[in-house]
Amino acid sequence: MTEKDFVPSAHYDLKEEGKVGFKSPSNIALVKYWGKKKNQIPANPSISFTLDACATKTTLAFKKLKSRGTNFTFDLLFEGKPKPSFAPKIETFFGRILTYVPFLLDYHFVIETSNSFPHSSGIASSASGMSALALCIMEIEKELNPEMTDVYFIQKASFLARLGSGSACRSLQGAIIQWGAHAATEGSSNLYGIKYPYAVHEIFKNYHDTILLVDKGEKQVSSTVGHDLMHNHPFADQRFAQAHKNLTKLKSVFKSGNLEEFIKIVESEALTLHAMMMTSYPYFILMKPNTLEIINKIWAFRERSGTHVCFTLDAGANVHVLYPENEKEAVYQFIKNELVVYCQNQQYICDRIGFGAKRLNVS
Repeated sequence: MTEKDFVPSAHYDLKEEGKVGFKSPSNIALVKYWGKKKNQIPANPSISFTLDACATKTTLAFKKLKSRGTNFTFDLLFEGKPKPSFAPKIETFFGRILTYVPFLLDYHFVIETSNSFPHSSGIASSASGMSALALCIMEIEKELNPEMTDVYFIQKASFLARLGSGSACRSLQGAIIQWGAHAATEGSSNLYGIKYPYAVHEIFKNYHDTILLVDKGEKQVSSTVGHDLMHNHPFADQRFAQAHKNLTKLKSVFKSGNLEEFIKIVESEALTLHAMMMTSYPYFILMKPNTLEIINKIWAFRERSGTHVCFTLDAGANVHVLYPENEKEAVYQFIKNELVVYCQNQQYICDRIGFGAKRLNVS
């Protein structure tokens, strides 16, 4: 597939009005995406677990304008209230996808969205939010073109979501999604995410992710700025090569269920992500003291308990504690006894691997 395959080949009769909705999950990257090229093309491939509880619900109401506009027209409500600060990002997103979704200038939209988790705190709210919006837009297109196949629907939705937020293209399906061209992965693409196409051991099919909310505030440096700092980063080439190697290693890990190797890759990826932030210019640190306390507690508990608990981090201070279903009782008790104290207001989210977005009944 190329970008041209997502440009409509026919003119559709437009509906007068309607409303669609989707609930789309966040995701947690195991091999991290950090650094991008023009048009939201990733500098390296990534792979993620789709989550379940951490999700965004978005409805998109649309009403046909009397005549096609020259500017985008929409209202946006976040958790029931106007959110003007979101408008520029939506404007940018619509501008990027207009070639592929020309009807955006034919409607006034009302976007209503809400999260089940704190916004801008390192739980990939842009991933769930932009994927939900992209799915809503594609649902409108499918109503205009009922012959559209399900495969095309999901590929184009992922393609559009990527143009809003790179990691959003990994949030439409589950349970393991890969994004970015990778020589050892058949069907991989820089344009959209794909379901991981190879064998996955049973141990990975019910994985848990308890997210410790160390800091619920907005990050001091946005992911967009962080990605841009990779352009002249002294270690960028080595990092991109490392991501390719780790993705190749995961193929045998997923097949065999080798949790020791899984832990090495996942924790190394998390620490490398933050090392890139600390060694860019300007440099910045998103981890907090309690982030490090939690990491050290996890290492100590894993050594004394023999469990396979591990951590990963996104671009923020919060810690994702990953562990298999068959160890959930011991690990969850450890989390409550030793880790929750390091969370802001002792807040955390119990999540697990999920299977993708769902349509909302908005009739």
